[in-house]
Amino acid sequence: MSSVLYDVPGPKAKRRNVLYTIAFLAVLGLVAYWVLFAMAEKNQLAAEKWSPFVTDSQVWTTYLLPGLVETLKAAALSILIALPLGAALGVGRLSDHRWVRIPVGAVVEFFRAIPVLLLMMFASAVYAAYTPVSSDFRPLYAVVTGLVLYNASVIAEVVRAGVLSLPRGQGDAAVALGMRKGQTMLYVLLPQAVTVMLPALVSQLVVIVKDTALGGAMLGFGELLSQNRQITANYGANTIAAFTFIALIYIVVNALLTYLAARLEKRLRQGSKAAAVKDVAPITNLEAGAAGSASV
Repeated sequence: MSSVLYDVPGPKAKRRNVLYTIAFLAVLGLVAYWVLFAMAEKNQLAAEKWSPFVTDSQVWTTYLLPGLVETLKAAALSILIALPLGAALGVGRLSDHRWVRIPVGAVVEFFRAIPVLLLMMFASAVYAAYTPVSSDFRPLYAVVTGLVLYNASVIAEVVRAGVLSLPRGQGDAAVALGMRKGQTMLYVLLPQAVTVMLPALVSQLVVIVKDTALGGAMLGFGELLSQNRQITANYGANTIAAFTFIALIYIVVNALLTYLAARLEKRLRQGSKAAAVKDVAPITNLEAGAAGSASV
């Protein structure tokens, strides 16, 4: 007996899979024990290193929450700029005009090929040399600039791939109705491609949130991860505990972002199905009326 993707395992294969699972869990347990034992030897499991995150509210109000605010600020600004810019670049790559398609493609490939950290550092140098932006705001500007340039290029490719994945008949039908290329893209292709692109876009938004940490590491931007240095300096070198709680905050933020995107995708799909049913109903009623007239 087999399914579409694989053969259903028999009795021997099931026993073998159970043994593999037990062996994997045993190895995983040994690794976890070794990690905890090593941490205990280094006194990283001591209560005084973990208790400040539970008993001292200043750890949160002075370091973690302000760092989270800076992370979300940089990520929100980058997302708000990168999404429309990436959509415009993606549409430009699909243009019928070579004088639009080729330069846009060169810009997208150029910024996709450069590491985002290098873009941040270059932007910081440009702001320092050629703009009046103060040193207090320069790290934020540099982080947002680097994230926008890189992620807009990636989003452009996501948009292009999403539009090209649609059936060719969608565009042909719009042209047959007399719609121009811009109208076809804006009112027909992009709305349908959104549901196709959404998982990839959500993954890229999660990357934006995490990449703000690069600014803290190299540019002195006071984002969430950079607060680890302040915490360990004031609470007894509790590096492991600080990294653990910072990682948990990142997990919660990104899980919330993924959850909201999943809800949005579900609503978009339900809206598309409802619109399709609404469009089919008049045709069905017309066919029923025609059949009744024929019978008379």
